[in-house]
Amino acid sequence: MSQNKTVFITGANKGIGYETAQQLGRQGYTILVGARDESRGQEAVENLLTQGITAHFIQLDVTDTATIESASKYIEQQFGSLDVLINNAGVSIDAMSPPSQYKVANMRLVYDTNVFGVVELTQHMLPLLQKSSAPRIVNVSSGLGSLTQNSDPNYEYAAFNGLAYASSKASLNAVTVMFAKEFKDTTLKVNAADPGYTATDFNDNTGPRSVEQAATIIVELATLDEKGPTGQFFDENGVVPW
Repeated sequence: MSQNKTVFITGANKGIGYETAQQLGRQGYTILVGARDESRGQEAVENLLTQGITAHFIQLDVTDTATIESASKYIEQQFGSLDVLINNAGVSIDAMSPPSQYKVANMRLVYDTNVFGVVELTQHMLPLLQKSSAPRIVNVSSGLGSLTQNSDPNYEYAAFNGLAYASSKASLNAVTVMFAKEFKDTTLKVNAADPGYTATDFNDNTGPRSVEQAATIIVELATLDEKGPTGQFFDENGVVPW
């Protein structure tokens, strides 16, 4: 049913992004693999193609305006529109430094990818998304971005106090709400997903969850029907508190 639908996934060459590409590809979506590294991106595309999934590589660095503009032009020229944008690319730098000692220069780098890059890419993709009959944006956030959970001493990950990463995800959640508010009277739905603490290269494969589990909520939000929510934050069990 989704043969003609396109989904652009940032950071889709590995980990949760790649698994999301596989799951949506099996549903018939055309996968646009966004990745900084061309060889890794092309390898991901080739692996998807061997599974019978239609996939294309788009070189993208969300901190580089030129590549964002190039990606937008490519999608417009090749497909004319975009059905789903999944802002999955993210970074963490020196996550274990206490807030009082965290280097602001590193914080800027984290925000460049996790927040500013998401905003700029989304702005460039909106004209393409608005050509879709049922556009969806999924921002891949984290439970560590929940102010409610971070304020709870009984929270499972309360011991983690990573200033840049956690606050960037809280900011991403706010970005999600703002875009959803702007387009609340349209067919565009914008939500944030918490994939959970997942074993990937991002954390040296220390997370207890699999990428298959992590991608579940992202895929669910990417494929919402017209009655689905917007401007909310979910994991696979339901609503996550802000």
